[in-house]
Amino acid sequence: MLSRKTKYAINALVYLARESKDGEPVQISRIAESENIPRKFLEAILLELRHAGMLNSRKGKTGGYYLQKTPAEINIADVMRLFDGPIALLPCVAYKYYEKCEECIDEEACGIRAVFSDVRSETVRMLKKATLAEIIKRSESLKRNIIAQKKSLKGNGNMPKNVIIKKQITSVKKRK
Repeated sequence: MLSRKTKYAINALVYLARESKDGEPVQISRIAESENIPRKFLEAILLELRHAGMLNSRKGKTGGYYLQKTPAEINIADVMRLFDGPIALLPCVAYKYYEKCEECIDEEACGIRAVFSDVRSETVRMLKKATLAEIIKRSESLKRNIIAQKKSLKGNGNMPKNVIIKKQITSVKKRK
């Protein structure tokens, strides 16, 4: 599971990707309030993201944080590794944090290692593909779908879908 720190970091990054136009800094207080993140905790998270080269900051009255890279260049795998360490479920398949398993007799012929290596590889592939730009794109698509569903329900007298489907089934049975 993701740590709270990682979840907050992802939420803050997505917020900055949406709100920081043309590299304009966003104040910590705005991010904290909008994303419901404790301010002191957020300050530490943003500082780590800045040291990792994902964010930059500007001091002063109009200061704050802004993305150092484009939303398409920041992926979830990098954020997770920064705050939670290895993505692998076993230390012997970790890319940057490799450790030999104590109980392993023959690592090269270990079927368990092979399975978890595949899991790690697929997970990392998916997380690298999950950029801030992709997250925002998916979020907007989901919102459009929800709005379309609500409009569809209004056309059916605000009835929940299960009621609409039951009415349709009942009317088909009556016709037979």
